[in-house]
Amino acid sequence: MKFLHSGDEIDVTIDQLVVAGWTGRNQEAVDHHIEELRLLGIAPPSQVPLYYRGSKSLLVQDTVIDVLGEGTSGEVEPLLIQTNNILYIGLASDHTDRDLEAHSVAASKQICLKPAARDVWLYETIEDHVDDLVLTCSIEENGEWVLYQEGTLASIRPLAELMAGSGFDDHYAMLCGTLPAIGSVRPAMKYRMQLQDPVLKRAISLDYAVRTLEIVS
Repeated sequence: MKFLHSGDEIDVTIDQLVVAGWTGRNQEAVDHHIEELRLLGIAPPSQVPLYYRGSKSLLVQDTVIDVLGEGTSGEVEPLLIQTNNILYIGLASDHTDRDLEAHSVAASKQICLKPAARDVWLYETIEDHVDDLVLTCSIEENGEWVLYQEGTLASIRPLAELMAGSGFDDHYAMLCGTLPAIGSVRPAMKYRMQLQDPVLKRAISLDYAVRTLEIVS
C-alpha cells in the first residue's frame, strides 16, 4: 500500500492486520456494553481487550466499499502502521456487519473492508500528547450530516499498551478501537471521519461511501 507522509509517498508492506476490540479505558463502561450486547444475543469477549486477526487485504483506500445487505456500519479508529521499523499513526474505519455480529464478532469484522486514509503521521511526533488527539465521525442521514462519534484518544486504552498486548511488530497494521455512537449504532451510506491533532494543529481526513449488494438465495 502507499501512504502519504508530509506529502511524500511511502510504500508500506503489511503482513498482519489486527483489529483491537473492547479497548475502552473506562472498564465500567466496557462491562456495561458487554452486558448490553449479551442481552442482544452477542457472546461476551473471551478477554478484554481482544485482538481479532483479519486478512491484510481488508485494509483499503477505496472511496466506495461494497457490503452485503443493509446491516453494516463504520467505526472511526486510530490506525497504527509499522514498516521498516518506523511507526506511523493514521485513520481507518472498522466497518462491521452488525447482523453477522450476533453470530460471530470475528466473522463480522472479517467480512467487511476497512477503509483507511492516505495520510499518516510519524508516531513520535504525537507520542507526548497522544491522548489529546480527537476522533470524529459524521454520517449522512436524510440528506444531512449528523455527528455520530466524537472523543479523544484518552477514552481508548493507551496505544502503547495495545501494541504490547497484540504482539505488534514490523509490517503490522492495527485498528485500535473506537468511541461510543451518539444515539445508537446504525447503518449509513456515507461517512466523514477525522483524526485531529489540536497541539500541532493538523488533521487526517477519511471520507467514504457504502454500496449495498443485494442478498440473494
